[in-house]
Amino acid sequence: MKQKINYKIMIILILAVFSLSVIALNKEQKEIMTNANNLSNQKIGWGIKRKDNHEQPDVGNNNKKVLEENKGICLGNKEEKIIYLTFDEGYEAGYTLQLLSILKDNQVKATFFLTAHYVNTQPELVQQMINDGHIVGNHTVNHKSMPDLTEEQIKKEVMELDQVINQKFDYEMKYIRPPKGEFSEKTLQVTNQLGYKTVMWSFAYEDWNEEKQPDETTSKKKILDNLHNGEIMLLHGNSKTNTNILDAIIKEAKNMGYEFKSLDEFK
Repeated sequence: MKQKINYKIMIILILAVFSLSVIALNKEQKEIMTNANNLSNQKIGWGIKRKDNHEQPDVGNNNKKVLEENKGICLGNKEEKIIYLTFDEGYEAGYTLQLLSILKDNQVKATFFLTAHYVNTQPELVQQMINDGHIVGNHTVNHKSMPDLTEEQIKKEVMELDQVINQKFDYEMKYIRPPKGEFSEKTLQVTNQLGYKTVMWSFAYEDWNEEKQPDETTSKKKILDNLHNGEIMLLHGNSKTNTNILDAIIKEAKNMGYEFKSLDEFK
């Protein structure tokens, strides 16, 4: 009888421990799912102050802190002459094929952040980006400012494009660039939970307006004067100016001792 009682007590204790473990696990999962709701959704608009002397620019200490605390990146190692070249592509303006050719000729791998419109209208170019070894990144379905959206809307903007890329090209995206350069602590956390690393930039200029393309000589000087260690360079693929000067930019940057690397090699 004594052995029977001990056996029953043991079973009860095991069940109790198991129940407590399940409760703790459920609580942990719930906290993960709702963690983003406790974070600030104050909109942060990304901006930089260029120095024109090959030093890393001022990207704003607080903005950089918020970004990096949420596993995002904007600047690489300040001791190494490495440039990470990225392009934002919302639509095709007729220049990407030439850009890809220039990159191939110079043996440079870049990252292309694409919207759903670009993916749906230019599948051949997207496939060539992948075939050439470039990275395809997520620029969301409709290019909407994410702090203006609900959590469910953000997930839809990100994951609908994710699924299309996966289904059409058997390709897994892992980098995201927030549309309009706007994010918040909450949106960073949401995209983190979706498996994405946020990529901002440490150089950009007004190159996106097709009706007001910048002068090629001035643009080339601006880009070269602002080359810096660990640079994440943002160019827009719809720019005629960028297309015409890219080959010279890459060659002159290499002559200055800079090396172009993929975001997969970021450090």
